[in-house]
Amino acid sequence: MAGRAQHHGPVRTALAAWGGPEVIGPLGGGHRNPVLELRRGRERLVARWSRRPQAGLDWELGLLDQLARLGLRVPETVPALDGRRHVGGVVVQTWLDGTPPGPADWPAVAAAVRHLHEVTAHWPQRPGFASTLDLGTADRGGDVDLAAMPAAAVAACRQAWAALAGTSQAVVHGDLAPANIRMSRSGPGLLDWDEARVDYTDLDLADLPDSGLPPARLSAARRAVTAWEAASGWRIEPGYARRQLALLGQPPGQPPSQPPSQPPSQPPSQPPGLSAVRPPRRTRPGR
Repeated sequence: MAGRAQHHGPVRTALAAWGGPEVIGPLGGGHRNPVLELRRGRERLVARWSRRPQAGLDWELGLLDQLARLGLRVPETVPALDGRRHVGGVVVQTWLDGTPPGPADWPAVAAAVRHLHEVTAHWPQRPGFASTLDLGTADRGGDVDLAAMPAAAVAACRQAWAALAGTSQAVVHGDLAPANIRMSRSGPGLLDWDEARVDYTDLDLADLPDSGLPPARLSAARRAVTAWEAASGWRIEPGYARRQLALLGQPPGQPPSQPPSQPPSQPPSQPPGLSAVRPPRRTRPGR
């Protein structure tokens, strides 16, 4: 908790650039990026501190601007009083109303995610990031630093990512946990774009209960996501990253919590080792 709170002081200081809105309190887990709920008059807003360099943050905000113009529900950037879109890594955005998706909402979420992929098929890579394709030879990108990992772990991650070769690439959200999705009468809204980048689109679809991917491709995508989680969290969340690496060490068709002799618990239509819904990647509600 102390590690999380240490960033709140700088966030509150930076908020003077927005006229000193009232801070209601922290939102979500905020393990990587502190998030605060704000009030400015009748406006309900959100402030987030980002670790990303300026170019990477500009890429994210420019992406959200374009997605909003194309009809996707995403947070809108609220500029500071002097027109700046971020100050000291702090971004203020509009509040996105809604609730996390229920079982009947996932087809609409999947449609929104596929629309995201369609409209960003030729989007440039986020500055400072590398796709899982690039990380087949590169060592660093975003939160990933393969040079810090044991050689066997790097080999396991690269093997998982190589299985997606030949599939489509576009901007991926990167963290489609239910807590980062808001359903309303206007449709699904997507929050927390901190991990967005250009990468294989199957990485997003693997997080959805109704991905529409063929079983073998879905299994490969889920392993690739697990590899990404292990690599991207190796320095920032070492305990979580090592648990993900342990999952990656399981044979592709065998769930780690289920002995090989036990019959699969899912319906026969699911291949062994695949559940209808991918387990949440993190126990926290967001960053």
